[in-house]
Amino acid sequence: MAEQTDRPDDRGALSRRTLISATGLGVLAAAAGPVLAQTAAPVGPPSTVTNPPRDFSPRGQPTTYFWDPDILTIDPAFGGLAQPNAPIQRLWTGGLWCEGPAWNAQGQYLVWSDIPRNRQMRWLEDDGRVSVFRSPSGNSNGNSFDFQGRQLSCEHLNRRVVRYELDGSATVLAESFEGKRLNSPNDIAAHPDGSYWFTDPPYGGQLYEGAPDVAGGPSNANGRINPRLGQPPGIGFWRRELPTNCYRIDPSGRIDLVVTEAQVPDPNGLCFSPDFKKLYVASTGKGPGDTGPGGKGDIHVFDVGTDNKLSNQKLFSDCMLDGVKCGPDGLRCDVEGNLWASSNAGRSVGYSGVLCFNPAGKLIGRIRLPEICGNICFGGPKRNRLFMAASQSLYAVYLGTQGAGPG
Repeated sequence: MAEQTDRPDDRGALSRRTLISATGLGVLAAAAGPVLAQTAAPVGPPSTVTNPPRDFSPRGQPTTYFWDPDILTIDPAFGGLAQPNAPIQRLWTGGLWCEGPAWNAQGQYLVWSDIPRNRQMRWLEDDGRVSVFRSPSGNSNGNSFDFQGRQLSCEHLNRRVVRYELDGSATVLAESFEGKRLNSPNDIAAHPDGSYWFTDPPYGGQLYEGAPDVAGGPSNANGRINPRLGQPPGIGFWRRELPTNCYRIDPSGRIDLVVTEAQVPDPNGLCFSPDFKKLYVASTGKGPGDTGPGGKGDIHVFDVGTDNKLSNQKLFSDCMLDGVKCGPDGLRCDVEGNLWASSNAGRSVGYSGVLCFNPAGKLIGRIRLPEICGNICFGGPKRNRLFMAASQSLYAVYLGTQGAGPG
C-alpha cells in the first residue's frame, strides 16, 4: 500500500484573491488608487517564473486560455506539435528523485522509478491511481518496454540490466563486460532486430541512488563509506572498473561496445530515430568516481549502419539557451523525427523542463516545469501524451503528435 505522500497531487492552495483579502492588501490597493491596484493584479496567465509561482495541482487556478503559458514556441514548426488547448498537469507528487518513465501500451499504465526510495511506481490511465509497482527495484533508473511488451529496467544497485518476462519471471540481460562489472546502467532502448542498447555512466555509485564502490574504489577512494550498510547480502563488494560506455545486447546475449567514453563521456539518456537509422546519446555532468572532466551536458547523434556499427558522430546540440546550460538527460523522438529532451537547468528557474529539437538540431519549442526534469516518454492510448518525471513529481501534457514507440 502506498505511503501517505503517494497520491495524485490534490493539495489546495489559497487563490491570489483570497490571500490578498486575508492580509488586508486588497484594502490597501483600493485605498492607494488605480496604480497599486493594477500592480497587484496579474497581467496574464501565471507561469513557473511568476511570484507567487503557478499552482500545478488540480485545485490550482485555470491556466489555459488557448496556449498553456509554459509551453513556448520558438519556431513556428512547433505549433504543429503542441496542442493549443491542452494544459500541463501535475499527476502526482511525493517522490525523492523520479526517473525512467515508460508506457505499457497493452496495460494502459505508466511505470517510473523513484530511485532513492528503491521502488517503481505505476500510474493507471483509467482513473489516475498511483501505487507502488515494484519494491525493491534495485534502485532502478531507466525503464522501457520492448517490441514484445516486456519491461526493461536499468538497476543502479545491482549494476545490471534486467527484463521482466510476460510470465512474471525476470532475466538478467547484462551485468558485466569482458569480465568486469558494469558501473550503473542508466537508460535503455529496444531495437527491432531484438537487441537492446544501453548507457552505463557512474551515477548509481553513491549512497543516495545505489551503493558506492568498495573501499579504495573510485567513488569511495578513502574507504570511509561502508557501502554494505542497509543493503541486502551481496551488495557493497564491487568497485568501478569500466569507462563510461554505451553497449548493445545482441539477441544471442553477446554484449558489444558501441560508444566509448572518449566519444560521449558520462552517457545518460539515449533513443533511436523513428527509422532506427540514427542514435541520440545525451552526455551529462561529472559523476561519482570520475577522474576526468566528465560530460559537457550536450547531445550527440550517430548514424546506425545495417551492421549495427555507429559512424559519423556529430554534436547535435550543446543545450545552451539564453546563456543557460539546460543539461539533458532522458531523450525520446516523435514520429516526425523531432527529438524531445528533458532539461535540468539547476537553479535557473524557467529553464528546466523539456526541449524540442527538429531533426537538424534546431531548438523549436520547450516546456517549462517548476522542477528539474530527469526523463520523459510518450504514452496514453494514442501515444500523444508526453509524461515528464521531474524531481519529486510526475507531469503530463497532451501533444499534437505521437511518440515513436515502443517504450
